[in-house]
Amino acid sequence: MPRMRVALAQLNPRVGDLARNADLVVEALRAAHAQGATHAVTPELVITGAPPRDLLLDERFVEDSLATIHSVAARSPPGLTAFVGTIARAPSHTPDHPGLYNALAVIRDGRVIDTVHKQLLPAYDVFHEPRWFVPGDGATAVRDGIGPLLCEDLWDDGYATHPGAALVAAGARVLACAASSPFRWNAYDHRVAHAARQRVPVIYANLVGGQDELIFDGGSFVTDSRGRVVHRLPFFEEAVETVDIDDLDDLDPIPAPEPRAALGFRALVLGLHDFAHKNGVRRAVLGLSGGVDSALVACIAKEALGGANVLAVAMPTRFSDSRSTSSAQALGAALGIPVEVFPVEALSTGASAALGPWLDALGVAHPGDTTHENIQARVRAMVLLAAVNRTGALLLNTSNKTELALGYGTMHGDLAGTLAVIGDLTKPDVYSLARWYDAGRGVIPVFVLERPPSAELRADQVDPFDYPVVAPRVESLIQGKALPDWDPADRMSTERSVRTTEHKRWQGGVVLKVSARAFGTGRMLPITRVR
Repeated sequence: MPRMRVALAQLNPRVGDLARNADLVVEALRAAHAQGATHAVTPELVITGAPPRDLLLDERFVEDSLATIHSVAARSPPGLTAFVGTIARAPSHTPDHPGLYNALAVIRDGRVIDTVHKQLLPAYDVFHEPRWFVPGDGATAVRDGIGPLLCEDLWDDGYATHPGAALVAAGARVLACAASSPFRWNAYDHRVAHAARQRVPVIYANLVGGQDELIFDGGSFVTDSRGRVVHRLPFFEEAVETVDIDDLDDLDPIPAPEPRAALGFRALVLGLHDFAHKNGVRRAVLGLSGGVDSALVACIAKEALGGANVLAVAMPTRFSDSRSTSSAQALGAALGIPVEVFPVEALSTGASAALGPWLDALGVAHPGDTTHENIQARVRAMVLLAAVNRTGALLLNTSNKTELALGYGTMHGDLAGTLAVIGDLTKPDVYSLARWYDAGRGVIPVFVLERPPSAELRADQVDPFDYPVVAPRVESLIQGKALPDWDPADRMSTERSVRTTEHKRWQGGVVLKVSARAFGTGRMLPITRVR
């Protein structure tokens, strides 16, 4: 029997850019052929880009996508069998539904010779596949001993009939899984666990790249018949690599991936880079306050866009510690990011003075009134947005997930920004990633990492939270797994804070997702509700 050499093509497509995606796939297939591969596997939906979402309701886009896969086949190298992620039409469907399959086209010698249809369509978190796709009928399509399947079809938890098992029963000696599985904490471990249960080697080709709030981490891998990972492609990078299936059991298992903080940081770098570049933006602006949140965002922006393409603005008032501004300047110098100092004391006091008589005419301030504090935050946003308007740059929001959950931020002030870079990091996560990045670099001033968190909107202000205690509790609520030893009264108060600030999050920027449940399309809670 000829030796089977399978290439994993870990690619970064752009949603809707069919011509570019086709070129990307053809180039990868030719690289695989040059490496001596007999077969190649691309990620799920690589032709359309993932996820295409409601582009699939556009009939012209569907028709163009269906034609594109045939153009890819016509340009593919001879003698190579390729499994390419695309879409296909179902024979029938209900009205007001596009009636499509999430599919793998099987390509050989210039033609599409078969298609494989995804059977298990996820409808949870950010996944809403039944909106566009219909499930495959369960038919198996083993070819040359390879059983092709798509992403969720490898997930065997809770399914009476598992597609992977059916393929093995039909004679597959290796499974080839085309996936578009986004980064989440521990997602890689879950993928490997599912692959390890199949009792045959698994080729897992995953998408890489940022798409709106989603970050696809790549990390494609191969498991042997004992479920050991014996080959892995790099995280957060495109790659085409070929493995000899007949030699898998002779290989040593590879080490575990990088630590959590390293993967999280690199994920956010890719998410920011691709959000900017895929939207035609090369520069970014952020407010650099001298706190740890904005410091971490500055570090991520430097790695994603290059320091010269990032503008940081320090905006002190009379309430600002002088060390906040000097630390911002020192961080900018260390990162190669220009830092402009724009004092906003005159603007904020002027606005407060101008509004004062009118506000007084409205009546006595209610308890907890923060009007003049919020004016400062909104003046800062005005300065940043003026820089955005002048330069055409992207405004980066620097709020963390704990603050967003509790509503601790000013609408149209410090919550402004198109992209919430760290909006899915809890406050302890922020410190963890900042310290990981700073280790060995020494770029973040000690004052930034050790100071008590503060918005600096009034004298001697510090954040009213014990973050090491509060942040895990709040995150447990967001993830739907409230901690059991939580005082009931405190939990009710926290739940109310999260519930009553939903409107703020609806108006916020796009949050780069790294957790199982982030603020965004995967958490569709109503603003107006009782529970």
